[in-house]
Amino acid sequence: MKTTTNLKFIAIASIMLLLNFSVFAQNEANRPKYLSVTTMHWNMDKDDFSMDDWKALEKEYLQKVVSKNQYVLSASYYTHLFTPDNSEVLYVQTYPSWEAMDKAADRAEELAKQAWPDEKARDAYFKNRDDYFSVMHSDEIYAPIDGAKLLPDNNTKDLVLYVRKTHFTFPEDGSQKEFNEMRAESFSKVLSKNEYIKAYYPNVHAWGSDKTEFIEAFFVDSLCDMEKMFDKNGELIGQAWPGDSGKKRGEKWGKYFTGIHGDAAYTLVAELSK
Repeated sequence: MKTTTNLKFIAIASIMLLLNFSVFAQNEANRPKYLSVTTMHWNMDKDDFSMDDWKALEKEYLQKVVSKNQYVLSASYYTHLFTPDNSEVLYVQTYPSWEAMDKAADRAEELAKQAWPDEKARDAYFKNRDDYFSVMHSDEIYAPIDGAKLLPDNNTKDLVLYVRKTHFTFPEDGSQKEFNEMRAESFSKVLSKNEYIKAYYPNVHAWGSDKTEFIEAFFVDSLCDMEKMFDKNGELIGQAWPGDSGKKRGEKWGKYFTGIHGDAAYTLVAELSK
């Protein structure tokens, strides 16, 4: 598989990929322009840890701050299910624009002061809330792209989130048009027809540690359904591209990626979602 070694080309290709996908995303109703993913870790030294108490604290913050923050389109917590680190907790927020991210932080501070006007009471609340997590965390920003299967707004179930992370190679013999057409075809013939996929969100890197990241988020009802999802995808792929056509298409698609991917599964805490 041929890949370019020209760093200038890689930088330009990465930027163009993001710009093109951002334009496509604008054509889908109710889609955010950016999302932030904060990876936090439980405070494993907290002796009086209570999941119920933590949820109560977060519900209060959701009602008094997040739900009233007009710059945050959505927000959700995801807890470890199958990941290398059982202390992991993801907090994901989506925004209508890049500028909204800065405004969201300022607005959150304003709303917190309104919700807890007494400084001592406010400090006590946030100390209690922050005590559930270690000081270590990391942040990434991604750009949602077209081809999503949206989760219903009225969902109240703690779904399983399966995350697949692959990496772009920016091949010399590839093109934006070819890649977009193949991805759209995969969505129409496979992902959109898989009844086990309750929702699907593709995202590309916007700001963070690795600009080659391609993140796909799949929502399913259970771990059993996640296994059924994989089987159904294979069945639909076989129907869409039988025989040698499937092998040829796989080779063409594969040139856009390194061949290395990572998998993780989390539980959506539906009651703490905006």
